[in-house]
Amino acid sequence: MEILGEPEWRERAAAHEARVDSATAAHLARRRDHRKHPVEDFLFTYYSFKPAQLRRWHPGVGTGLAGAAGSPHPGWRFYAVDGDVVSVDVQAFSSARGDTLRFVRELLVRTAERPARFGCFGLHEWAMVYRLDPSDVRHSGWPLRLGASGTDAVVDSHQIACSHFDAHRFFTPEAAPLNALKPTRESQTALEQPGCLHAGMDLYKWAHKLVPAVSSDLVLDCFELARDIRTLDMRAAPYDLRELGYEPVCIETPEGKAAYAAAQRGFSARGQALRARLVDAVDAVDAALCLTAAPD
Repeated sequence: MEILGEPEWRERAAAHEARVDSATAAHLARRRDHRKHPVEDFLFTYYSFKPAQLRRWHPGVGTGLAGAAGSPHPGWRFYAVDGDVVSVDVQAFSSARGDTLRFVRELLVRTAERPARFGCFGLHEWAMVYRLDPSDVRHSGWPLRLGASGTDAVVDSHQIACSHFDAHRFFTPEAAPLNALKPTRESQTALEQPGCLHAGMDLYKWAHKLVPAVSSDLVLDCFELARDIRTLDMRAAPYDLRELGYEPVCIETPEGKAAYAAAQRGFSARGQALRARLVDAVDAVDAALCLTAAPD
């Protein structure tokens, strides 16, 4: 185990807190003022990890913090103190989160091994408003860029092949049968592929579900990828968000499709690197368990 001296880990914790404060300041200000943002609030409302939780700095499995008495970590779940050093209690974490560890690893590995597909063009967002009454549209405060009939026409003129269950489950009843795939929670590990924007955003979910075994640096890297993907997701959505500074990616045109696919490829590459780091973090838990179980 790597042991960090108190000055070093305090410096790392402060740097992390500053990074999170910068990333969450606008959301927290809107929350105080009871204002909503259709793009930037998503990561704080869809995913069940609060800004205060994101702000806590965790070194991850394999790193101990000297000066335990001056650290807040002993009061947090899944930490143990040995002398003057505090670190993640891998046995307690594995006992409580073993099923999650196994599921996440399988999902990440199988997704990473699958060929990436870049031809969905973000049509999941269009399928979520297909043939809806305007009052029922999720972001009803923002106009549809092509109007209701124009939006429906885009869906009707494309083949939808969404592989992500948590995107597909929000399709309208009229749109769901149009999807070439039938993703379910049970088929998630068999269908997710690394070109999918939602699979890339969900790396943040899998990272925060593995806290504190996963380091906060990795969690925040996943958060930043999810934030960037969300921006593309909504720029390519049917809503007109130019008032907020989001120029549309017009996926109904050849130029828009090319721009979307190019951005998607970049996000896929970033996601694959983060998947590998998350798998390494899961494997570090298993390795630490083997070490603690080994005879002296």
